[in-house]
Amino acid sequence: MMPNIGISGLIIILVIALIIFGPKKLPQLGRAVGETLREFKSSTKNIVDDVADDFKIEDSKESKNEKTTNIN
Repeated sequence: MMPNIGISGLIIILVIALIIFGPKKLPQLGRAVGETLREFKSSTKNIVDDVADDFKIEDSKESKNEKTTNIN
């Protein structure tokens, strides 16, 4: 498991990122990470919704089959 990162750990990470990338690139990197996370979230939501729809379709087919077998 990952250990918890406290405030001091975050500050150290930000300072290192500032030194490596510089103050001009940091906002661009932040925007890129935000857009990537947003796109990932919407893609996974679409996949989950599609899978849920597939299960609903299969459940409705099964319930129709059960109704027809119960009638006979």
